[in-house]
Amino acid sequence: MTDVIVVGAGLAGLCCAKYLKKAGVSCRLIEASDDVGGRVRTDLVDGFKLDRGFQVFLTAYPEARKILDYERLHLRTFYPGALIRQGGMFHRLADPFRRVIDGLATAFSPLGSFLDKLKVAELRVKLEFTSLEQIFRAPESTTAQFLAKQGFSEDFINSFFRPFFGGVFLDRNLNTSSRQFEFVYKMMASGDIALPATGMQQIPLQLAEGLDITFNRPVKAVTRDTVTLTDGQQIKCKAVVLAVDAAQAAALTNGEVAVPKWRSVVCIYFAMPTPPTPEPILVLNGEKDGLVNNLAVLSAVSSEYAPADSSLVSVTVLDARGLGDAELQRAVLDEMRKWYGAVVDTWRHLRTYRITQALPAQEPPWSFEQPARLDSGIYVCGDYRENASINGAMASGRRAAELLLKSL
Repeated sequence: MTDVIVVGAGLAGLCCAKYLKKAGVSCRLIEASDDVGGRVRTDLVDGFKLDRGFQVFLTAYPEARKILDYERLHLRTFYPGALIRQGGMFHRLADPFRRVIDGLATAFSPLGSFLDKLKVAELRVKLEFTSLEQIFRAPESTTAQFLAKQGFSEDFINSFFRPFFGGVFLDRNLNTSSRQFEFVYKMMASGDIALPATGMQQIPLQLAEGLDITFNRPVKAVTRDTVTLTDGQQIKCKAVVLAVDAAQAAALTNGEVAVPKWRSVVCIYFAMPTPPTPEPILVLNGEKDGLVNNLAVLSAVSSEYAPADSSLVSVTVLDARGLGDAELQRAVLDEMRKWYGAVVDTWRHLRTYRITQALPAQEPPWSFEQPARLDSGIYVCGDYRENASINGAMASGRRAAELLLKSL
């Protein structure tokens, strides 16, 4: 008999199984799809590597540092800053701690006031000396309320924070918990924003090495010591861990798991012979209108994302306004022509991803460490139990494994 069955081979399930195996506990993962990763998957299309939705990896994540071999991921980093489209022009906002000369130029850019730039640096320094425990116990508000209380101008919040962190949280209104904002801000200040050279799925693929995983086997029911597959097969074990999304967990536990509201996103990939910018930099829409929230030339970050003679651009849309795929594609290209001119006529559509359950909406009040064991005796993990990030998913898997090991 296998000691533990983990249902779901996303980041949380993989981390849980990894820690259990390390402790000498026999563990088997049951995955409904054909591969590992959950929401962190990479598709190969016409020689291009397309992550399922624009995603990045923050190298400062403490959970990732514990369990991943960064060297084997061959991480490629983004420029520490952003290009912001405002008033029909692009303005550079650089991290003055890492790009001193660019940072000095940033101080005199028309984005926000000089005081806004000082407050960015002040907040960075403050969070550098604030522990994660302190962040997740701090007074909580929405991110928008937090930024206003810090004294940032409305113009700077609208032109920088809304497109930048709106893209991170998939929430341009910035209703996400201020604790989550402080956590992500600290991670970005403490490390690099990066991509594995050959796609985000390299993270779960590395975690999966050496694990016993069965694919294409959906689960119909679970108890504390039995997993029943949709084909009727029953698998007995000593403990069951649900590492599926909240809706699936709720269905399998008769509502013991609360289902959060979800954030959705549309990610559109285009190929082109010449990139709109040769830099590995995030481009933000700092205007008050427009469909596009942000874009990035992924092949400028890692050349392995595209064939040698091409470039790859990822465009993120937070509100598709009810447009179908073809209409949305045309509208986005029309918007990009206003940004970059006739060169956009050379762009070729590769794929559109509509992700309805991209991130749990973590609005205050939010519990950032929900119990890993239900009253039924079933264990659960996932980013919705911790915080909506790669780090949160990994931490949730580790916590479930640690609690389960105590009971075993």
